[in-house]
Amino acid sequence: MPELQLLRHDHAAALLAFEQENRAYFAASVPDRGDAYFAQFEARHSALLTEQGAGLCYFHVLVGEGGEVLGRVNLVDVADGAADLGYRIAEKAAGRGLATTAVGRICVLAATEYELTTLRAATTTDNAGSRAVLARTGFVRTGETELDGRPGLAYRRRLDAVVPLP
Repeated sequence: MPELQLLRHDHAAALLAFEQENRAYFAASVPDRGDAYFAQFEARHSALLTEQGAGLCYFHVLVGEGGEVLGRVNLVDVADGAADLGYRIAEKAAGRGLATTAVGRICVLAATEYELTTLRAATTTDNAGSRAVLARTGFVRTGETELDGRPGLAYRRRLDAVVPLP
């Protein structure tokens, strides 16, 4: 089973490969990162690690055998006991329950390691897979939203009933 790891500098090459290999796949359901993201990847990666070091965000990669990145699960805009959840799984790893497992693990980490009490998430209305992951991991729909001009749904999960991992 892939391991959820806190983002480190040495993940950069594998993470860039993951983003490049899955760019078109991701763009079908979430806004594209744009060419500048890839052109300035190293500087952006360093900036993310700086934010993480300051406790503003927690970035994670789902690492398979051999160090290949199969997914990302991030907690951003950490403040007042809450954070926004974002995640993406490689096309070749989709449909195997990895997103559900990774989001479940991040909920435990958020509660036990990062001392958060609430997570927020959003997805486009046409992303049935993401809606299913959020429902399976205890998120409750709280309303409608817009994501880069596309209709979306907002979700929330209280972390007071999270059971620590064995």
